[in-house]
This record gives sequence, structure tokens and C-alpha cells, in this order.
Amino acid sequence: MPAKTSLDLGDPVSIKGTREFDAPVDLVFTAFTDVKHLSQWWGPNGFTTTTSHFEFKPGGVWRFVMHGPDGRDYENRITFDEIVPNRRIAYHHGGGNGEPIKFSQTVTFEDLGQGRTRIVWHGVFPNAEARDFVIREHGAAEGLQETTARLAGYVTTMMRS
Repeated sequence: MPAKTSLDLGDPVSIKGTREFDAPVDLVFTAFTDVKHLSQWWGPNGFTTTTSHFEFKPGGVWRFVMHGPDGRDYENRITFDEIVPNRRIAYHHGGGNGEPIKFSQTVTFEDLGQGRTRIVWHGVFPNAEARDFVIREHGAAEGLQETTARLAGYVTTMMRS
């Protein structure tokens, strides 16, 4: 398994990250589908997540607050566009509470066999300026690496229980 998420920033309007997990695809997918799991790993290092609404279905909304290690709160709204169990989750971020960050995200899950899974996160922004803003002001590239590392650790914990 790679030690960290590989990033692809070659497209000026997207952030793409790939990571492999030593866990079966159904378990990794499950970590995305239940709010009790999401709250354990979602966000970069030092962040916690509090969910106020979670409806995991096409058209469903996930409203949550990410609490930063500096005490700052970040309101978030995700609307799920497509869900294909164990294969794909597509959603768009933003559109509520005056959030300045709006983008679409597709997370694909690939069963590599032998209990291994590859995930590809692909976020697409309205323009290069928006993508560069989240990288510069919110550390989005490093945040993706930290978030997927937290997911890897949590999935390992899930496998032990």
C-alpha cells in the first residue's frame, strides 16, 4: 500500500488523489455511508466533524461542521448526485450558508482483489482561480492526503473489530 495519497494537480481546475487500502471495497465504501463512521475520519489532521443532517441517497444532503484545531468552525453542505454501492459516489459541495467553496467531487472505489481497494477522489472546480484558492487558503492538497490517511487508519480499526 502506498505510504500516502498520490496527488495529481496537472489539470488546473481539479485536484485528484489516489490511495490504495489493505481492506475490501465493501468495508471502505461503508466508511462513507454511515455518519458514525464519517465522524471518525473525515477531514485533515486535527479536525473533528459534527453532522446535523445526513441523508445518503441521490439528492440527499449532508450538512456538517468541520471543527479546526485552531477552534474555527467550517460549515459544509454536500448534496449527493449519484451513488453506486461499492463503486462510486458523486456529489457537489457548497450551495448553502453562503459557502465560498463550490466544486463537484467523484469518489471511485476499485476492488483490486485479495481484500484490497483503490480510491480515486476527483474534485473539479469552476475555474483555476477557485482551485488555486482552496489549495492556497485551505490547504486542500495536503488536506486530501491527511484525510485519506485518516480513512486508511480508521478502516484498519474497522477490520480489527
